[in-house]
Amino acid sequence: MTPITGIVITLNEEKRIGDCIDSLWEVCDEVIVVDSLSQDGTVSIAESKGATVLLQEYLGDGPQKAFGVPRANNDWILALDADERLDEDAIEAIRTLSLDDPSVAYSFRRRNFCGHHWIKAAGFYPDDVVRLYNRTMSGYLPKKGHASVQAPKVKRTDAHIRHFTYESLSHWIQRIDQLSTRDAWAMKERGVSPSFARPALHALSATFRKLVLKGGVFQGTDGFTVAMTTAFHAYMKYAKLNELHEAERHAEDEAPASPHQKE
Repeated sequence: MTPITGIVITLNEEKRIGDCIDSLWEVCDEVIVVDSLSQDGTVSIAESKGATVLLQEYLGDGPQKAFGVPRANNDWILALDADERLDEDAIEAIRTLSLDDPSVAYSFRRRNFCGHHWIKAAGFYPDDVVRLYNRTMSGYLPKKGHASVQAPKVKRTDAHIRHFTYESLSHWIQRIDQLSTRDAWAMKERGVSPSFARPALHALSATFRKLVLKGGVFQGTDGFTVAMTTAFHAYMKYAKLNELHEAERHAEDEAPASPHQKE
């Protein structure tokens, strides 16, 4: 079997990192954890599981996921998030791949869970994600939010990754708060301007996309839950972007005038 390096990024993931690393050892001969200065037991657990731990203050999703790649001993990289696990069919599929073409990256079907409940509605399944790639020709785009692997060619597998996305509905809302803050900062850094109308327009667009285009309206409670949370996320990230710009303007207005300005 071609040697593979597993890479995971973490921040305060002591409850989940152990199972993630165990999953990677099923197909990898090296595991690297890039930790964003966790304050819990994440690092010690990762080290006890045999992973190499690199400490790096969070750079954003794409740059953080790319940080450990040059430190890998292998060209083939298997990237998981700390809340993801390889299903048995994914383990079997990876073991049987020839991995003889470095231009090909491989995607997997992701099963997203809220607690013990597998959510299939409104685009939450199959949720194809590229996770196995050769670093000589592919890699994560340097996006600070929701980064993805760019590859010359992608082959889809029917194998699965389990994604323990949310512990509960309350945790879902907490994650939206965290991620919408990250997304707002990323947009501001890209120079996205504030807009009074944009939060509502994006929320309405997200609702239509999930309920109508993705069929959520016919998929019961899960369909509406996905639609409403997606709309809330869309609304909040643009509302927070407006807030960031407003805070910046307020700070500029309150800044003391320079001596030249006084003259």
